[in-house]
Amino acid sequence: MEILTTLKSEAYELLDSGDGEKLERFGNVVLSRPENQAIWSKTLSKEDWDKADAVFSHGEKATRWEILKKVPDSWEVDFGGLKFSVELLPSKHLGVFPEQVQNWEWLEKKILSSNRKVSVLNLFGYTGGASMACSRAGAEVTHVDASKFAMDLANKNFELSGLKDRPVKYILDDVRKFVEREIKRGKKYDIILMDPPVYGKGAKKEVWKIEKDLMPLLLRVLEILSPEPITVLLNGYASIYSYISYENILKDVTSKLGGQVVAGKLTIKESSSGKLLPCGIFARWEK
Repeated sequence: MEILTTLKSEAYELLDSGDGEKLERFGNVVLSRPENQAIWSKTLSKEDWDKADAVFSHGEKATRWEILKKVPDSWEVDFGGLKFSVELLPSKHLGVFPEQVQNWEWLEKKILSSNRKVSVLNLFGYTGGASMACSRAGAEVTHVDASKFAMDLANKNFELSGLKDRPVKYILDDVRKFVEREIKRGKKYDIILMDPPVYGKGAKKEVWKIEKDLMPLLLRVLEILSPEPITVLLNGYASIYSYISYENILKDVTSKLGGQVVAGKLTIKESSSGKLLPCGIFARWEK
């Protein structure tokens, strides 16, 4: 088991967490959001928490951002040269997941060390963090997501990062339908990335449920894996699942390919106490 940890940077810092909340800095903007993993006590004082520029409230009847100080409609954060447009979204999210930084760096190293032309398929690609990392390393990237909002933001992030002219395809589609078409076309990819939600809907309202749809999709995805594959990387944010669950499912579907599966947790180190906040899980197969 591996623990991948995101540390404090100019772009991001986990200032504190506890009592079901987390206090974060994105660039120069400090935000308070719910965090169901943080069941311990806060380290910082109430006065420190009251310095937040905005707080996401989660009452019984309404959930919304409460703006306490002036916050721009959107602003940029820079993770090692990968630039993201960040904004306060109704879902409490902001369009970027800092816990993925270690995965982005790992992918870049794998592509650069391959010393060959690499093709990447990013399914459930969201706002493009992994896609940008792969593109910057020189890979050809196909970025697939069913959300037009996420796709538009991925386009914007590529432009902000100076990667707009790199070989990247943006596909607004249900990932299952896209994979089926790629199988028929005989298309192959060296790296396949998947970041599936627990529940979601495709571009045409196709329902996705991870407990019944993930395994069949993984089996189909293997049919578009190249003869010289580099990795299949699976990320997850469902607190009901352990990294062992993802490790087991990836071992099952890759059992005839050889190689190895490494799995673990995605965490962020808290500045106030040094605690690690668990933020997700991952499993990756390597040839």
